[in-house]
Amino acid sequence: MVLPWKTAWVTGASSGIGRELAIRLAIGGVRVAVTARSADKLIELTNQSSNISAFPADVADPSAMMSAHGRIAEALGDIDLAILNAGVWDPANAAELSAARAAATMSVNFSGLTNALEPLIPGMIARRSGHIALVSSVAGYRGLPKAIYYGPSKAAAISLAEVLQCELAPRGVKISIVNPGFVETPMTAVNEFPMPFLMPVDDAAKHILRGLERGQFEIAFPWQTVAMMKLMRMLPYSAYFWLVRNVIARESVNEGNEKPPR
Repeated sequence: MVLPWKTAWVTGASSGIGRELAIRLAIGGVRVAVTARSADKLIELTNQSSNISAFPADVADPSAMMSAHGRIAEALGDIDLAILNAGVWDPANAAELSAARAAATMSVNFSGLTNALEPLIPGMIARRSGHIALVSSVAGYRGLPKAIYYGPSKAAAISLAEVLQCELAPRGVKISIVNPGFVETPMTAVNEFPMPFLMPVDDAAKHILRGLERGQFEIAFPWQTVAMMKLMRMLPYSAYFWLVRNVIARESVNEGNEKPPR
């Protein structure tokens, strides 16, 4: 299958969804620049295809991301698809709130996006073309127990994508927000609690690429998790907080230290 892009930039590409997307893009004939902190894992990934090139960088470092973007543009040309996928989670509850841990999560899950967007946006506006996909999570739809760092960072990513769509779509730049539920990745492999509708990573990558090809703004899956979370988003606060207290929080206590979906 030949994909419609020439050059793509995938962050968070050392494992999980980012790695699978990079491989599938390369198979589809796309020149793929992959970025993550782990240079060794990126070098291993380049062995999967001659279309994959490694550009290690920490997404939380603005200067490193500016430099990575410049090196990619010099080596591969203009980026016409950017999948900003890097993310971390740190499950915790309100009683153990740490400002430092909150900032660390936001530095990757939100600032990691803006650090890539700063060099990307001007060129795409000038060319009146390009496609940017931000990878968030269904956990960003509403506040959930134990997601005091993760949930707000993903909600911020969703809001950011909405702003970008409002302002950049009229200027020729496509925007997508990717909201997965539980996906079978190294991030979820350590979880000891039930993960409803857990999706294989290759299926997740197929959903994402199909949605990007169609130019969808929101790409969310699996549908069962999305439907449940969007229904909760529609509930008035009184009903929502009752549901959290009597169902979600109780299940969380029964299952142990629950971690939010990716």
